[in-house]
Formats: sequence, C-alpha cells, structure tokens
Amino acid sequence: MNHFELFNLPVVLDINLDVLKAEFLKLQQQYHPDKAEDKDQALIKSSEINQAYKALLNVDSRAAYLLSLKKQDYHLDQSIGDFEFLQSALEIREQLDEAHSADDLQSLKKEVQQWIDGLVREFKIDYDDEDWAEARDTVRKLRFFQKVLADINKAEDRFLDDEDFDLDDEF
Repeated sequence: MNHFELFNLPVVLDINLDVLKAEFLKLQQQYHPDKAEDKDQALIKSSEINQAYKALLNVDSRAAYLLSLKKQDYHLDQSIGDFEFLQSALEIREQLDEAHSADDLQSLKKEVQQWIDGLVREFKIDYDDEDWAEARDTVRKLRFFQKVLADINKAEDRFLDDEDFDLDDEF
C-alpha cells in the first residue's frame, strides 16, 4: 500500500490537505500504541503513518514521492544546474536577508509562492510527459523554495514575537 492509498487519496500531486489531515488523525487514533494490544506493532504502524503523512504534507516531498512510485527519484540530492534559476534563487535569498518589515516578508512570501505555483505546473507537465530528468530538476527547485518559505515563516514569527528582533540576526 502506498502513502496515497493509506490516506484514501488519489495518486496525484494536488491533494486535499484537509482530507489528508483528517485521515492522518483517524489512523493515528486507530493505531495509537497506548490503545493497542501489541504495542510494538502499533508503534511501528504509527511511525509508518507519521512518515507517510510527512511525505504527503508538502508539495515538494509529495512530488518526490510520486517520482519514487515510478522509480524515478534518484539523484534528488544533486545540486541544481540551472544558472538562471540559481541567480533568481540568490536574489530571493538576498531579499530575505534585506527584509526590514513584516510587509517586506509578506511581499517576498507572495513572490516565493508564485515560484512554487509555477514549479508545480511545470512538475505536472513533466510528470505527465514522463520527462523524468526535468521532473527531478523541478523537485530540487521546489525543495529550495519550500526551504525559503519556511525561513520566511520563521522570520515572520520571530519578527512578530520579538519587537527587538532584527531581521539581520542569524536564523
């Protein structure tokens, strides 16, 4: 049984995250080690459920998992060779480093989300066309932008939590 089947979801990139969460909670309750007769088996099953949930929760890991189902997930840890993309990625990182307000972060977040949306469209085309090299490259790019998005969210949280927080601080 693959992760999508575990959560009663179609094997596609665009899934309903509310359904994923509801199924996850239902399965976690069903296989909770405190309620099981065989605690070791329940612990293993609970761990598998957590791992599957984590793989499907974010679009980059979901795309990588789709590639793994097609046995096309090798070399995903290689660096990105697209010079234009790397140049844009560097500019995005610089914008994050230079952000001085919550508005700056919001603007950057929108830009990153646009990149992610474009890469999702690209992945779907590559996946449907079975252009595995391009699909792998797109997953690498999605991973980069998911990390940037996480860093923006951390910066926003720290900025909102700490009035003395300076975005120039290391994070």
